[in-house]
Amino acid sequence: MIFLLAFFAGYFRNDMSLTVSKKDLKEVFRTPIIQQTAFWSEVKKQQGFLPTAFDFKTENSFIFDEKSKYTYTHGDLLVLIQYINRTNYIAYVPYGPEIEPHEENQGKFLEELSEILRSYLPKGCILIRYDLAWKSHWAKEEDSFDETGQWLGPPEKKYQEFRLNFNTANWNLRKTNSDILPSNTIFLDLKKDQNELLGSMKPKTRYNINVSFRKGITVKAAGMDKLDVWYALYQETAVRNKITINNIDYFRTVLAARAEDSSSPAEVQLLIAEYNNVPLAAMFLVISGNRGTYLYGASSSSNRNLMATYALQWEAIRIARGRGCIEYDFFGVAPKADISHPLYGLYKFKTGFGGKIHHNLGCWDYPLDQDGYNHLLATEMHSQGYHL
Repeated sequence: MIFLLAFFAGYFRNDMSLTVSKKDLKEVFRTPIIQQTAFWSEVKKQQGFLPTAFDFKTENSFIFDEKSKYTYTHGDLLVLIQYINRTNYIAYVPYGPEIEPHEENQGKFLEELSEILRSYLPKGCILIRYDLAWKSHWAKEEDSFDETGQWLGPPEKKYQEFRLNFNTANWNLRKTNSDILPSNTIFLDLKKDQNELLGSMKPKTRYNINVSFRKGITVKAAGMDKLDVWYALYQETAVRNKITINNIDYFRTVLAARAEDSSSPAEVQLLIAEYNNVPLAAMFLVISGNRGTYLYGASSSSNRNLMATYALQWEAIRIARGRGCIEYDFFGVAPKADISHPLYGLYKFKTGFGGKIHHNLGCWDYPLDQDGYNHLLATEMHSQGYHL
């Protein structure tokens, strides 16, 4: 998704540090980030969003530490528009932009990008919401970890905002009250062979994988005709974990969306783990670029001693590796081993596979209409959730 172009002095000169232009959705660059692909634009279009995409070109001296003004970085971003009433909407950038400037340049880059996008977006945009997959500033510092190596997390919002707005003109970037997409995940290196992958797992995880296959768990790829099987397991999981339930059409769009005629398609597989033809666990595996992502998962409350979720996860890892992926994204965990955290169970399960945890910056708003933004914040606080 990133292309570096070198220009000699006298051959090309652009007086602007950042330029933006609209682009066709089918031409969105290939990327391992599913949420920034043409495939995802098809998914969200079917879910009622209005996707649009933009190219941008920036001087490397504007986002990196290079002194030369004649080298440039080209990138793009997918923006999802969702109307919250007849005239106003939110412009949401899921896990984008992908290009990550040096820390001291991140705020001014987002500020200039936002101000340029303002002129391209239809009237009525209240804010641009960036769900940043960039590494958290506080995950780079030794004093952000305790003596056991557990991450302490970012400071309160006002300190986060001070740091990201440093070097900006308007100090207009606002940290959201909560994130939409996971801000903590685990990446597993798939460049290792299978024996190395198994060897890097925690002994209990490796043991449970062996148990699952020894007791007769089988994992099969399924199609749209098995979506009801997935949904039954998903509903059971949602009730058990007290999470909001999406309707079945939400998952139908993910399984049905196609973008083969684009620059950034994705392969989606519904995998189901069974015991004697009884479904015990299921997941959506999405392969985009060189990454496999565990996008959604569900499991039955019965026969948990058969360890079906371990067989399912190991088979998904093997499939992703077989498709040429070099990394596997477990997509969402608690930030640390905190037993009181609602995602602690996922943390314990996913860390067992031996990957490395990644903490990102999460959701940030750039308000374009301050009065509308204040009203929206009050609405979101009252509903305890987001529109996206």
